[in-house]
Amino acid sequence: MPDPVAPSQPPPPPEAPPSADPSSLDLPPNIAAAIACIPLVGGIIFYLLEKRNSFVRFYAMQSIIFGGAWFLFNIASAVVHAVVGAIPGVGPILVFLWAVIAAPVHLAFLVVFIVAVVKAFSGVRWDIPYVGPMARKQVEGSGV
Repeated sequence: MPDPVAPSQPPPPPEAPPSADPSSLDLPPNIAAAIACIPLVGGIIFYLLEKRNSFVRFYAMQSIIFGGAWFLFNIASAVVHAVVGAIPGVGPILVFLWAVIAAPVHLAFLVVFIVAVVKAFSGVRWDIPYVGPMARKQVEGSGV
């Protein structure tokens, strides 16, 4: 009877995580991806510098799209704040109501940013809802 503890064939080696691809930077891929998560700036820098590692490029593109959405929300929020604040009488009340709406949105952006950094640092490819598929399509379509 064969010994179940000593199998005749060694188990196959575990597959390398996606962050084990060769990188064109001197940083480990998980560190580079975590830094690339910094909205807009980190994403643009790492997307331009990293040419080989799809893990870092994915997080960089996701950061560019996510940071752009966050930036556009800030612009829209400032416009709404200025327009609503100019209404005589009820302006301050409407500005307060807008702040009550905008604060949780900003908090959600911050939480998603922190989760993305933690996932990138741990070497897990995580898609931000709605943003991740767009980033994946851009990175895969770039053919680099």
